[in-house]
Amino acid sequence: MSQTATVDIPQSIKDTLRKFRFARRNAGSAALVIKINKAKLLLEEVEQFDDVSIEELAEELPENSPRYVVLSYELNHKDGRKSFPLALVNWAPMTSEIGLLTLHASALLNFQITADVSKIIEVRDGPEGLTKEIIDAKLLSN
Repeated sequence: MSQTATVDIPQSIKDTLRKFRFARRNAGSAALVIKINKAKLLLEEVEQFDDVSIEELAEELPENSPRYVVLSYELNHKDGRKSFPLALVNWAPMTSEIGLLTLHASALLNFQITADVSKIIEVRDGPEGLTKEIIDAKLLSN
């Protein structure tokens, strides 16, 4: 199956994603932030966060540039169970350059498949759109 991708995903990013997916966590949330290098048309790791609150993460993300954020989230269920589901936060602020947003959107599905994450959380309105309450509502809605 031959597939043409607009943005390349280097092996180093695939390796980082694999390590992130299988890291053992028993408390807190962790995030892996990825951006598109527009000049090279490939994905690059920006930063990893361990034991980060959603609000802290939202403040670290740029207001005018899209990012993919693979989130390992500490989810507390109503019955007292705790789980750490993976979600893909599609951080795409409306104030971003339109060309970069288009490139970001075109690479989303390929990145989602590579990251092997089924749940996508769209965030278009900056830090106000990425809160613990919003993440809980999205992840508990299954």
